[in-house]
Amino acid sequence: MKNKILEEEKKSLLTILKHRFEKNKHRHTGINWDEIEIRLIKQPQKLWSINEMEITGGEPDVIGYNKQENMFIFCDCSSESPKGRRSVCYDHEALASRKEHKPKNSALNMAFEMGIEILDEKQYSFLQSIESFDAKTSSWLKTPENVRELGGAIFGDLRFGRVFFYHNGAESYYAARGFRGQLKV
Repeated sequence: MKNKILEEEKKSLLTILKHRFEKNKHRHTGINWDEIEIRLIKQPQKLWSINEMEITGGEPDVIGYNKQENMFIFCDCSSESPKGRRSVCYDHEALASRKEHKPKNSALNMAFEMGIEILDEKQYSFLQSIESFDAKTSSWLKTPENVRELGGAIFGDLRFGRVFFYHNGAESYYAARGFRGQLKV
């Protein structure tokens, strides 16, 4: 296995996740931690991905359960866009198009490397319905093809008590813009 979490890291991560789960019950009403922990232990690749979410400042937590797929949904629940994923442009094409002052990476590249999916507008809106996020930062969101083909990408944030969706050139990057991801377990 390419991406492996060490036994010591696994125990520490599971303790952090359980504590966060119990502290934020409003994010996952009616969901039992024990079943989630069993699934995580049986899926070390997904546990590694959640560890990557944690390492980069995402503070992953369970935000729901998809009955059709029989999957729990982990999502970045840090109050602001994860610190370890900021100052990135949208995708590889945008990164390659920059001739100078290139960021270190792109949101879609990082998400792929971490084994997670970047949130789309609907998922971001759902996350914001649970509690308030990105009041000082913003997060790149999965951009529809027709917008991306024109050179743009979308992002969201929370200002003035409501969620806003905006656009930017996909090659842009800012110290206060990162991305949020999710993973189904």
